[in-house]
Amino acid sequence: MHELAVTEEIIKVVTDASKGRRIREIVLVIGNLSSFIDESIQFYFDKLTESTPLEGAKLSFKRIPVKLRCYRCREEFIPDEEYICPYCKSIGGDIIEGREFYIESIEVEDEDRDSKEYT
Repeated sequence: MHELAVTEEIIKVVTDASKGRRIREIVLVIGNLSSFIDESIQFYFDKLTESTPLEGAKLSFKRIPVKLRCYRCREEFIPDEEYICPYCKSIGGDIIEGREFYIESIEVEDEDRDSKEYT
């Protein structure tokens, strides 16, 4: 259910940035360790943007895999289900990627019908 609050915030940020212009696309970056579900965000976005300049905008999702830095050897790796370092075989590490959640870009329809992208 926290997708509702996050989607409301996305809509607020995008609406402020677009200054009332129609939105064509919003690109979201989501780390695989975040608990956000793409389909839930899409569902709430579709419902909350009806009859607004955001209605019909495409939501694109870029997923970021988990990446760790090994506690022992300090090498970076994308873990398997057991989180074992492929270099030294120790377990676990510091999370360096995978918790992201941000708006990467917003594509708006300009007044002359050309699109502009903001990042």
